[in-house]
Amino acid sequence: MNDAKLELYGTDGCHLCEEAAALLQSLSLSARHIDIAGDDGLVERYGTRIPVLRRADGAELGWPFGAEDVMRFTGAN
Repeated sequence: MNDAKLELYGTDGCHLCEEAAALLQSLSLSARHIDIAGDDGLVERYGTRIPVLRRADGAELGWPFGAEDVMRFTGAN
């Protein structure tokens, strides 16, 4: 999968979001970071579930997730 199609929803200062970003980096995957704080709709949707990894097809992987979960979710080998 083209990892440029991944989005990571979270907020600045969220330690779980930082852990998720570090996990993606350790897997050599990148994701566009979406800060939900400035959007009431995103806060309502994701506020209690962040971090959330989202694919271009709309599928979502909610925290907690580990390396195997991310690899399966992204189709990375």
